[in-house]
Amino acid sequence: MEKKQNYTIPIIVMFLLFGMISFVTNLASPMGDILKNQFSIPNWQGTLGVFANFIAYAIMGYPAGALLQRRGYKKTALLAITVGFVGVGIQTLSGIFCSFGIYLLGAFIAGFSMCLLNTVVNPMLNRLGGGGNKGNQLIQFGGSFNSLCGTAVIVLTGLLIPSIAEAQIKDVFPLMYTALAIFAVAFIVIALTKIPENEATQAAVAAKEGGRGPLAFRHFVLGAIAIFIYVGVEVGIPNVMNKWLQNPELNILGEGVNAEAIAGSVAATYWFLMLVGRLLGGIVGSKVSARRMIEVVASVAIILVLVAMFVPVIMVKFPAFNGAQGFGLVNIPLSAALLACIGLCTSVMWGGIFNLAVEGLGKYTEKASGIFMALVCGGGILPLLQNGIVDIMGPAGYLPSYWVVVAGLAYILFYALIGSKNVNKDIAVD
Repeated sequence: MEKKQNYTIPIIVMFLLFGMISFVTNLASPMGDILKNQFSIPNWQGTLGVFANFIAYAIMGYPAGALLQRRGYKKTALLAITVGFVGVGIQTLSGIFCSFGIYLLGAFIAGFSMCLLNTVVNPMLNRLGGGGNKGNQLIQFGGSFNSLCGTAVIVLTGLLIPSIAEAQIKDVFPLMYTALAIFAVAFIVIALTKIPENEATQAAVAAKEGGRGPLAFRHFVLGAIAIFIYVGVEVGIPNVMNKWLQNPELNILGEGVNAEAIAGSVAATYWFLMLVGRLLGGIVGSKVSARRMIEVVASVAIILVLVAMFVPVIMVKFPAFNGAQGFGLVNIPLSAALLACIGLCTSVMWGGIFNLAVEGLGKYTEKASGIFMALVCGGGILPLLQNGIVDIMGPAGYLPSYWVVVAGLAYILFYALIGSKNVNKDIAVD
């Protein structure tokens, strides 16, 4: 009998890459607050770092899928890590030269790396799990490590910034040096690890196939749109909440507290709850379908956002870092606590949407992953829209900007209920 292959090491490597994606991507959000104050720019320009990071997906997404198809998982991952090292290195130089333009260039290049890594990680984990519920389960577990790194970088940024009004790029150099070290170690680990690849013949057939492809599948097209919206929702919720809580004009958190550290902690709680949600999703992923997961969490998320938008100003106790006073219970608005809790809901959406969208695509999966990555640019566009609403409405516009999130969650619910059904089973995928 043929010996069953052990994929433990490739799975661990994919989890490591998942964490790198979140560490570098999530650094862009608090960096926006630093850029806003260091260079005296409005909210929407402060979000340009996030925009540059994610718009790179729109440019690199489709080529990344083609590259993965031709060069395989290992070579694509090594290229992605190299590009990421360069991108973060340029962002570090921006702090030395005190240049907003150099930072945006570095964020843009880092975005290319994140796109390539995402293109590799998601289909690989889905494949190593054998697709279906097991594939979704592996993506959820990988997403848990992703959330852990995302939580860590937000908390550390809040602790490193002495005051948001005096923040400088150089304040977060320790995090940038850490990112560079992670890239260097990951390159060595992956170079020495055997990664299972698709058969060359299968990739060649898929590449030469005429007239058919992932865009011929309705459920994939609608799923790609859902990913565009989801990433925008996922990034926009903590991004705007963080700015709202530390806005000196509003002084929401009151006197005698470190607003930057508390706001960063509340935003980090959102990412931490994504970690918790993904762990839970991974545990039940083999028993509960991705469709059912998304139906439930999208419905709950819509309710939480609407309540957060309209509930009266009520202060509640919340665990957070308060600068020199350390970790403890602080007073924050109930609306902020509810928005942070949405992390439990958004946690399983990425893996579930990806799993549903590529189900039944067969030889088109790699190319589909590239298209998926192009639509991740929603993470830069929707938060930009939210912050634009805030700039137009002024300090009173933070919570009304979440109508963008409500509309996005409504579409995701539609995708789970109706749009995710494969109505193109007649297309050959073998």
